[in-house]
Amino acid sequence: MNRILLTEDDQRVASFIEKGLRESLYQVKTVGKGREAIDEASENKYDVIILDIMLPDISGFEVCSLLRQRKNTTPIIILSALDTPEEKVRGLESGADDYLAKPFLFDELLARINAQLRRTEFNNGIVDFQRYGGVEVNVKEQSAQRDGQALNLSPREFKLLVFLMKNREKALSRISIAQAVWDINFDTTSNSVDVYINYLRNKIDKDFEHPLIHTIKGTGYMFKLKTP
Repeated sequence: MNRILLTEDDQRVASFIEKGLRESLYQVKTVGKGREAIDEASENKYDVIILDIMLPDISGFEVCSLLRQRKNTTPIIILSALDTPEEKVRGLESGADDYLAKPFLFDELLARINAQLRRTEFNNGIVDFQRYGGVEVNVKEQSAQRDGQALNLSPREFKLLVFLMKNREKALSRISIAQAVWDINFDTTSNSVDVYINYLRNKIDKDFEHPLIHTIKGTGYMFKLKTP
């Protein structure tokens, strides 16, 4: 599940963006100050940073420059009401990868996020996660099928499948699955991961010859075509 760091001090705007991103299956952490963004991006891994310019402590330009000075290569999309050519140039020169002016269409923001993710995946040589072992997912439509047979998944099951496919052939702990599919502050004493793994198994493995979801004793689970 792709993780996004949203830096926006306007609570109304932040809530709107966060809600839309979560509905689009992104995991979101929101902060309201520039120095909080620097600390968060330095301590944790994110796939994209969305950065406002007019922040209460330091400007988004400074945040961007400081992150790049620290060799942080996470794609940064500046989202700002400052829309002059000079501001755009300043943003890009400070190290941002893209610049989107407010007001904006949410679909355009999604398109720009996806463009940055595709570029990162291409640069890292990551194979398209959407097809594996006969399973194909359509993130936009939130649908999935295996060997041409539609899988009737709940929203939570779909998020779980997407996470497993993106991390296929890797041993995943229950905690990492919970944090990605539920919430960063998920209650780790809950058995929801095991419950939903079983739900997904019944739909994705039960009627097929080769299972894809395997239990890794002492660790958690692995999504793999053959038994690890």
